[in-house]
Formats: sequence, structure tokens, C-alpha cells
Amino acid sequence: MNNKINKLFAESKDRKLLSLYFCAGCPTLEGTADVILTLQRRGIDMIEVGMPFSDPLADGPVIQSAGTIALKNGMTTEILFHQLREIKDQVQIPLVWMGYLNVVMHYGFEPFFKACVEAGISGVIIPDLPFKDYLDVVKPIADQYDLRIIMMITPETSEERIRFIDEHTDGFIYMVSSASITGAQSSFGDAQLEYFRRINAMNLRSPRMIGFGISNKQTLESAQENAAGAIIGSKFVTLLNETKNADLAMDKLYKALEQ
Repeated sequence: MNNKINKLFAESKDRKLLSLYFCAGCPTLEGTADVILTLQRRGIDMIEVGMPFSDPLADGPVIQSAGTIALKNGMTTEILFHQLREIKDQVQIPLVWMGYLNVVMHYGFEPFFKACVEAGISGVIIPDLPFKDYLDVVKPIADQYDLRIIMMITPETSEERIRFIDEHTDGFIYMVSSASITGAQSSFGDAQLEYFRRINAMNLRSPRMIGFGISNKQTLESAQENAAGAIIGSKFVTLLNETKNADLAMDKLYKALEQ
């Protein structure tokens, strides 16, 4: 067992990580491979590949819109798996599939996880997966395929629940920076910084990545000071849609993160 997510965190204790999210099939159906390989070349540590869904509860307008475009372009789970299999041997960094429970259940848990491994995916984020179902049904199958199921916590998550997640998951914990939907923010407020400090003081076993709202130097540094690294979604998705070119989008993102 040599999961790329665990390997990444084990080997990068002395530096801060940057993970990016994009929606597969947006801006173009055929662009998934190019985006992944470009991000890898441009120094991104981990990539969340979003599977578009018709009713994305946790997503803000930017990612919802990207999902709508991707679905109109014809993106399906099968097409995504095929695209990822084509580049599997070229991808060294961890890929995390992110999507909703409906998509996975429609596919079937075991066939889905098997297809994930065959496509080079190291972890899965299912925001609407109930924790009990994770423990009873999903975890045993995921463990069999050496896949990490990444759980999210928010400022509203109780300490008891956070410790339970820490004890029963592996890989990393996704710290959602605020209780709202995804979207870029210019700065984190006192309540968010207090939440980051509170989680830090818990001395959890699992590494944490902070996502939602990271779009500039201030939010990036706050996230990286309080966790193993940061996850950027909406900001990159916006730039990718504007430029229609992953390299140009990365140029603009790196520039934005310096300001």
C-alpha cells in the first residue's frame, strides 16, 4: 500500500502545500488531461478533480456554473475515468475525486472505487456522505482499494465529531474555512482565525488542508500558517474559464496570490 496522499504529507513536513480544484469538462470536455498535466508542471502538489452534478449543495455560483458548462459539454463519470486512465502514467501527484454521493451510488461503491484506482485517483471527497454510512459501508470497500475518503469539517463541527473523524479517517482532513458555500474572499475574519486556532490546539493526528475562500496573499498565508496547506477552487475555476488556458490561468493565479 503506497497511497500518494499519505506519501505527499509524509515527504512535505517542512513546506506548505498548495492544492487546486477544477471541474472536469469545463471549459472544454477534452481539456481535463491538459489541466492536470499543466498544474503538475506548474508546481501544484495535489489536484481535486470535480465531477459536475446537477444539484451541487455546497458549491457557490462559480463552481455551480462550471458544473453546468461541463454537463452541457457532455461530461460523464465514464468519460472522466477514461480521460484519467489515458494520463495515469504521467501523473505523479495525488488526484482527489470530488463529487456527490448520488453519482457514486449510481455507479455502485465497489465498481466506483475500483475504477478510481484504475484511473490513478488516490482519494475521494463526497461532501454529502453521512459519517455513519462512511464507517459502515464505504470505508471497508475504500480500504480494500487503498483509497482515502476525505472528510470535511466546518466552524460548526463539534470537537467530539472532529476527534471522531480524525480517528477514523486517513489522508487529510479538509477544513472548510467558513460555514458558507464556496467562493473567493479577500480576507479571513476574526471568527475564522479563531476557528483555525481552535483546531490547531486540538493537536489532531491527521494533517489538515484549508479550503473555501482562498484567493489572495492574505487568505493563502492565513491558511498555510494554520494547516499543512491550502486548497484553491473558485479563484482558479474563474481564471480557467476566463483564459480557456491552464498555463495562463496559473500565471494569473500566482500573480493574484502575491497581492
